Amino acid sequence: MADCVTKVELSVSCSNLLDKDYGSKSDPLCVLLQNTGGDNWVELARTERILNNQNPSFVERLRVDYHFETVQNLKLAVYDIDNSTSDLKDDDYLGGTELTLGQIVSSKTVTRPLQLQKNKPAGKGTITVTAEEIKDNRAIELEMEAKNLDKKDTFGKSDPFLEFSKQGDDGRWQLVHRTEVVKNNLNPSWRKFFISLQTLCSSDLNRPLKVDCSDHDSDGSHDLIGSFTTSATELLKAAQGSQVAFDCIHPEKQKKKKSYKNSGVVSVKSCKLVTQYTFLDYVMGGCQINFTVGIDFTGSNGDPRSPQSLHYLSPDGMNQYLGALWAVGQVVQDYDSDKLFPAFGFGAKLPPEYKAAHHEFALNFNPSNPYCKGVEGIVEAYRMVLPQLRLSGPTNFSPIINHVASISSSAAQANNASQYFVLLILTDGEITDFDQTRDAIVRASRLPMSIIIIGVGPADFKAMELLDGDDGVLKSTVGEPVARDIVQFVPYRQFKDVSAPMTALSQSVLAEVPKQLVSYFKLRGLDPPKAAAKS
Repeated sequence: MADCVTKVELSVSCSNLLDKDYGSKSDPLCVLLQNTGGDNWVELARTERILNNQNPSFVERLRVDYHFETVQNLKLAVYDIDNSTSDLKDDDYLGGTELTLGQIVSSKTVTRPLQLQKNKPAGKGTITVTAEEIKDNRAIELEMEAKNLDKKDTFGKSDPFLEFSKQGDDGRWQLVHRTEVVKNNLNPSWRKFFISLQTLCSSDLNRPLKVDCSDHDSDGSHDLIGSFTTSATELLKAAQGSQVAFDCIHPEKQKKKKSYKNSGVVSVKSCKLVTQYTFLDYVMGGCQINFTVGIDFTGSNGDPRSPQSLHYLSPDGMNQYLGALWAVGQVVQDYDSDKLFPAFGFGAKLPPEYKAAHHEFALNFNPSNPYCKGVEGIVEAYRMVLPQLRLSGPTNFSPIINHVASISSSAAQANNASQYFVLLILTDGEITDFDQTRDAIVRASRLPMSIIIIGVGPADFKAMELLDGDDGVLKSTVGEPVARDIVQFVPYRQFKDVSAPMTALSQSVLAEVPKQLVSYFKLRGLDPPKAAAKS
């Protein structure tokens, strides 16, 4: 998942800083710190010091690795520097603010009042932070074909493929892309492919590229048909309508035969520079992530009044269900501007009649407005309804998946990348409607949504692992495969013995979401909202 770890650059400015110097203004510097647990903060970066300025705009950018799946608690602290030491203990503190990196990237620009300590403002001082992703997000979309390639096989034509290499700074060639093999064809057309400019040529359009055309042999002893050198600049001439073709030269043949012309001609069928958007492009471009929770209240969880029950609330008011909800919800809530989350239960009988079990009921008992305010609101609703429910069954997942799918389907009609949906299902794993759930997931894989399933308790969770589809592609009951992988399953017990269980759990279940979001919008050909508005 390295592609979801992104470098973010923060630029900082302040207004109305406290004046700590007599006879002149403060000489501010800003430090970026990250929380490593409890009251422990580690310094990540600092700006330059600006002399005599109460409204500084710092030139030095603060760089930080951004991980969607983690709550990264940051502190920005401003000091008045009056000496040449790097130790800040002997410098005057002008105020600071604490916030998460998620809050900064989802808002793009955040302004906060500076505080000397909790609830003690630093005069009228404010700090403004703007986030920018550091990257070259360009890619090349390339389609190649060849004519009259040399025949290399005794009993048939050649089976050609291309290999692209870039020249490293040390002069060596590094392989960057291999096409598919076209069987038995001396005039092949290869499939169109995307490759990031960073990968293809280290973002240097004039860096030498070498293309080898070879005849594929199943034993790995591929025969070279011929080679040529080029550059991204030359390939991109095809985008302007120029004919871009290369003689494919076999060096040995060229040496032996004076009349040798080539071993075929490879040409560019199409080539264009495109933008490869990342998760942050979508979030910072205005895409909202909508979070919905479904909680399993089926009988297999045990009577909530019994300490053996998975729903039993310990003296501190917690249990595994709430632990999992806090871990995931705290990360996701930063990306939803209204912080209103629909929360549902399933598998319980409801007051006052306690008749049939409900497979999708509003956790706050308000079906017309099932929204809870933040993760705290979901926890509050859960604690309020738990004593009133009668746990029952069966355990049906498909109703809540279909519910979120119908909302995301409406959002998909808008034909823009402004909404994405994450459904969190907390369950003890005893699923009854496995086939209907498979079908619901296959349908949902074509919609802007991801499903996270956290297994609570000691069950073996075989069915959940099948839904995850990591070992093979999940298919519907009629054999239709998922359009993309949208389910992530983890058992809660896996994290009970690690040093920071909540952090480890949220990282594990949320690590796939950025990739899933990007894959959906790429599948639909949708740019981030702000980028689309510009074009």
